[in-house]
Amino acid sequence: MPDPFNQRLSRRAKGATSSAIREILKVANRPDIISFAGGLPAPEYFPIEAMRAAADRVLSTNGRAVLQYAATEGVPELREFIAAQINASEPHAPVTADNVMLTTGSQQSLDLVAKVLIDSGDRIAVENPSYLGALQAFRLFEATYDAVQMDDEGVDPDALRSALARQPKFGYLLPTFQNPTGKTMSAGRRAAVAEAFTENEVPLLEDDPYGAIYFDRPAGPSLRSLAPHLTLGLGTFSKTLAPGLRLGWVVGPASWVARLAQVKQSADLHTSTLSQHIALDVLRSGALEPHLDVLRAVYQERCQAMLDALAEHFPAGSRWTVPTGGMFVWVELPGGVDVAPLLPQIVAEEKVAYVPGAPFHPNGGGLNTMRLNFTHSPAEVVRDGVARLGKALSRALEATTA
Repeated sequence: MPDPFNQRLSRRAKGATSSAIREILKVANRPDIISFAGGLPAPEYFPIEAMRAAADRVLSTNGRAVLQYAATEGVPELREFIAAQINASEPHAPVTADNVMLTTGSQQSLDLVAKVLIDSGDRIAVENPSYLGALQAFRLFEATYDAVQMDDEGVDPDALRSALARQPKFGYLLPTFQNPTGKTMSAGRRAAVAEAFTENEVPLLEDDPYGAIYFDRPAGPSLRSLAPHLTLGLGTFSKTLAPGLRLGWVVGPASWVARLAQVKQSADLHTSTLSQHIALDVLRSGALEPHLDVLRAVYQERCQAMLDALAEHFPAGSRWTVPTGGMFVWVELPGGVDVAPLLPQIVAEEKVAYVPGAPFHPNGGGLNTMRLNFTHSPAEVVRDGVARLGKALSRALEATTA
């Protein structure tokens, strides 16, 4: 019998596909699997006690308000706190609470921007490769992509200028510890990129989920601070506090933020009031900075363990990035090996999962690339998993040349 719902799907829904990462995670979450697949923080370092104490305080002192509906833009005190933090680090491009809106994770910000800006067939300038969640969010609204090549410092400025000269609807960049590559723009590169957007008057969506997770020092000025009238900046508490809070924010020109708030009203009315108040209490308590110090040290150790194991165990001719923060290492294998078909076999035989790199390439390619997450597992587990993965990939390469 025909399904009456399927018969009535919109064109947009017919084009929607499942995330390759989310599908892999269904397998990778098994306890017997060493997973380098998802962008998962280390759960053993979640600030559970700080959040429990915060939840007790806000419910005890202001329970009726924190369980009530709230303004679409977010709890005013949290918006003010975020604005103050931004102003402390970038006083040359100040913002107020009117420039900040809380979202249900930064993924919602991507969806809201897509709803507000994208018409069917619009071109978006993106890095190649780029964050899969953004590519999917924009593709749902039938965007097409100008994929801009990258070098070791991120997006290439000359290639970017060529793409922006064609006047895409907007550009989407991750300048700091990029997902999926882990690359970071230098200060000079950031200035050149901001200049390219300013010259062409093209709006910019700057995604920065990982900026606080640096190993030695912060990466540099935000693109928003260099081109504030053109840029919407996205941030999140998912990597610094916990993804289960589902708390992100967007910061930008007040008129743009107000337009996004109009669209958010029909999406979820507002982001969880309770989550916002718990996060605000944790931030006011001063617990975040020492927590971040611990995360930076732990993640740096785990990253180095992965880099050392890659050098020891991966096939000759492999190349990988050396991140200075964030959560990912990007690997390019030699030859014509396609890593996607190998994944089920490697999971079954070696009990190791990764994310194939092809889905991160907006217009195809990258069959011999993969993204590896180093934050989720202890260093010794990272070393073991990379050794198993390297052995399996060496076998596969030997088979292709036999």
